[in-house]
Amino acid sequence: MIPLNVRIGFFLALRAIRRASLWTTTLIIFVMILTFLNLVVISGILVGLLQGAVDAVRTEYTSDVIISTLSDKSYIENSPSVIAIARSIPGVEALTARYLESSRIEAGYQTRKESDKPNLANALIVGIDPEEEDVVTGIADKIIEGEFLVPGDYDMIVIGNYLLKQYLPFDTPGLATLEGVGIGSKVRIHVGDVTREVTVKGILKSKVDEIALRAFMVDTQFRSIVGRNDGNVDEVSIKVAGNSTPEEVRDALILRGADLDAKVQTFEEAQPQAFKDIINTFNMLGTMFSSIGLVVASVTIFIVIFVNALTRRKFIGIMKGIGISGRAIEVSYVFQSIFYAAIGSAVGLALVYGFLVPYFLANPIDFPFSDGILVAPVEQTLFRVGLLVVSTVVAGYIPAWMIIRRNTLDSILGRN
Repeated sequence: MIPLNVRIGFFLALRAIRRASLWTTTLIIFVMILTFLNLVVISGILVGLLQGAVDAVRTEYTSDVIISTLSDKSYIENSPSVIAIARSIPGVEALTARYLESSRIEAGYQTRKESDKPNLANALIVGIDPEEEDVVTGIADKIIEGEFLVPGDYDMIVIGNYLLKQYLPFDTPGLATLEGVGIGSKVRIHVGDVTREVTVKGILKSKVDEIALRAFMVDTQFRSIVGRNDGNVDEVSIKVAGNSTPEEVRDALILRGADLDAKVQTFEEAQPQAFKDIINTFNMLGTMFSSIGLVVASVTIFIVIFVNALTRRKFIGIMKGIGISGRAIEVSYVFQSIFYAAIGSAVGLALVYGFLVPYFLANPIDFPFSDGILVAPVEQTLFRVGLLVVSTVVAGYIPAWMIIRRNTLDSILGRN
């Protein structure tokens, strides 16, 4: 059974809202919407700057699970066995194995004089199966000039944009880049004691350092250059099928002993701790900035309810005089506050999940280091809805309590 004061308070609130000025009601709800968006969007954009980078690393580099070299080894020992284990796991949709070697890439050597500074860049050259790599990471879509590699390409190379001066978005004195290199240019790669002349077939553009600072060759040729004919690779990125999770595939690999020869991690575990710390810091900063908006909204509701109760003080006194409980009148103002907060939050939720999140996913903010998105986890958003409602209720109850506690006769007669 609903208490009498609550029922009366709900009736009075409904009556007050119906008779309220449309413009006043609209303005209050508009303030609630802006406050909600302030609570969600500011922190969501700040976190999204880093989350966009994290998502790009997962999509273009690590995929869902990455197998890498142990810290005390030069490559993944027993790689063919580890790869066979990975392929046998039901949750694995596709994988790509990579050979990695540090090298120097030299351009302009054909016309360079002895007194000229060499046109050199240090790079990590990656030997890949082009088809498998594209299935897992979609790397072919990142080509901005030329074409991606195909199986059988001989003496062909694809270069990341950070290795080329014309594509580097920032000037870093310690980072050597190649000048005057484009599609069809001849460059020399120096891998250990081996020097090979190759042709630039394509240029990749990515904001992921592991892609932008690398050059790619077909693995069948690259193995012969680096003398790696035993099939032992340096990295294996695994794409997990939709009905499985990265954790399940990781655990299955470990259960079958893959961790004895390699480091097995999910994409989250492979993230640098600095990324996680920065995301947490941005989340905290966003919450702090958003709290200012929450205070503004609370003060707005306080003023509106206070003015409303003050101007209706005589009416409130009459209601108390005919026997309506002061508690019921207070409850009516609480219901009005809940109404404003609930409508504002509902419209805010519709804007965030119906428009803003899809919009930023389709049109990410172009930052030099990431494509920023709007991060709005449902649990956090609902918590902020609750926070907005609670603060609004408190802000609405206090002024009502201040007016209603006054003497009934003084309220009827308008005496202070």
